[in-house]
Amino acid sequence: MLKLVKNSKLPNIYNCTVAIIGLGYVGLPLAIAISKNKTCKKSYKKLERNLIGFDISLKRIEELNSNIDKTKETSKSELENAEIIFTSNKNQLKLADVFIVTVPTPINNKKNPDLNPLINASTTIAEIINSREKNSKPIIIYESTVFPGATEELCIPILERISGLKLNKGFFCGFSPERINPGDKKHTLDKIVKVTSGSNKEAAKWIDEFYSSFISAGTFKASSIKIAEAAKIIENTQRDLNIALINELAILFKRMNIDTVDVLEAAQTKWNFLPFKPGLVGGHCIGVDPYYLTYKAEELGYSPEIILSGRRINDNMGKWIVEQLVKEMVKKGLIIAKSKVLILGLAFKENCTDIRNTKVEDIFKSLTEYNIDTYISDPCVDIDEANKKFNNRVNKNIPNNISYDAIIVAVGHKEYTFISTTEWKALIKENGVIFDLKSILPRELGAFRL
Repeated sequence: MLKLVKNSKLPNIYNCTVAIIGLGYVGLPLAIAISKNKTCKKSYKKLERNLIGFDISLKRIEELNSNIDKTKETSKSELENAEIIFTSNKNQLKLADVFIVTVPTPINNKKNPDLNPLINASTTIAEIINSREKNSKPIIIYESTVFPGATEELCIPILERISGLKLNKGFFCGFSPERINPGDKKHTLDKIVKVTSGSNKEAAKWIDEFYSSFISAGTFKASSIKIAEAAKIIENTQRDLNIALINELAILFKRMNIDTVDVLEAAQTKWNFLPFKPGLVGGHCIGVDPYYLTYKAEELGYSPEIILSGRRINDNMGKWIVEQLVKEMVKKGLIIAKSKVLILGLAFKENCTDIRNTKVEDIFKSLTEYNIDTYISDPCVDIDEANKKFNNRVNKNIPNNISYDAIIVAVGHKEYTFISTTEWKALIKENGVIFDLKSILPRELGAFRL
């Protein structure tokens, strides 16, 4: 049971110094949101907070200090107006009262959690809070997605051991899961309810009031850190399983010669039908988070059959898609070896720059196994970064000097919706195949779909 700590001194919520650890798709928008809010949304009191943005990547810091955000989650004007110290210098963190950890939590090649970024961030903070010269006791808030129990079982012991301080006596801790949706300009940070939690009642109240001071949608205070961790992990696990169901139905309907999209449109006329669509499931959330939950489950001696089954379906979609494409090409009399196939889209989702854990990579690898000449085009991603990973096969613009045997629309970037039917026909051979994974092309093109 949580115990209220008496005679503790928490930072002043209105003029504290906040350090964001990790300036990627989560950390930077969070830093910007805190920086530009000058009035508390609950009390209407003036906010005079200082912001430190810390990242171990010197290149990232140089870009941000030049008002460049390669993730495109923030604009140049937002960076120009942001009152944030961007730094890779750990000593700057000694000024902070509040530390918010937003580092990546990926999986390794064995699909187990890679907790090294989290461990390293906790180690850095532990070294800093031990040498701070401030009257208030620091608050460390984790936003990185983890399995339930990770904050208390992994992070807090590191903080205590290295700093020599004790939880709820020398420092406080909390967990507030990130809910950033990369590329989404509608459901932005301040418009999504923020789940909060703390290591005791006092910390939980402070953390909840801190986030509610700049989150317009408000907050939900969970009863414990573990509850907040679990709430986050099931958000994406639920989505993963729902998409896996629709993907399995798409595989089944393909054998029945039924258009899955037509089926979904008919089913969605019922008010409580969930509008999920088939497709690739990658990225650093839906394609990763369920493995954190299954890792913890197996550690506890439980085999999570449904969750792992959904993961297997979604992880195998890239290979299945290529198999269907090759079958269609054979039907059209196309020679598979050395045929030319164009993949449109490389990011893990539409209108996004992020290629981490993109399942388009599975399509690319499967095509090369058939000895197919594969080209990739994506208007959003960092081309230099992408070409390092995809053998210099990536272009920002569509190479239009090639007549393609097949085109796969893998990602629904808005740019592809502006291409006319005439332009599509000019790209593809007369007997070529178009596979529209996102169902965004005009029907008259005769593209086949999931």
